[in-house]
Amino acid sequence: MAKQKVEIELLKTGAAYHRAVHKLAKYFDQPPVRHSAEKTEFEILMLMVEKYKEEHFPIPAPDPIAAIRFEVEQRGMSAAELGIMLGSRQRAHEVLRRKRPLTLSQIRILCRDLDIPADVLIQEYDLVAA
Repeated sequence: MAKQKVEIELLKTGAAYHRAVHKLAKYFDQPPVRHSAEKTEFEILMLMVEKYKEEHFPIPAPDPIAAIRFEVEQRGMSAAELGIMLGSRQRAHEVLRRKRPLTLSQIRILCRDLDIPADVLIQEYDLVAA
C-alpha cells in the first residue's frame, strides 16, 4: 500500500490563509480517518490557521466590566450573589455602574470564582463621575 503524500503550504499571505481555510472546510463535512495522511494534514492546517488568525486578526481583551457582566449572566447569578462576592450589593452595583474601580482583592475573587483572567480585570477602564 502506497503512502499518501501530503502537501501543505505555509501561511505567509492572506491568499494562502484562505486556501487553507477552504481546504479545511472539506474536513468538516467528512472528517479525516484516524492515523491517516489526511488526519495529519487536517491537524497541521488547523494549527497554522489558528496561529495565522492570532497574528493577523487579534481579538482584543474585553472590557473588565463587560467581562464581569458576561460571566454573571452566563452563570445565572443574581446581583445579591455578586454582592456577596465583592463585599456588598452596593459595592457590586457601584463597580458595575463604573462608579468604583475594582480593588485588588475583588480582582482576585473574580479570577478565582468566575474564572475571569487577571489580565482582563486589571485593564484600565473609564469610571463615571459621581
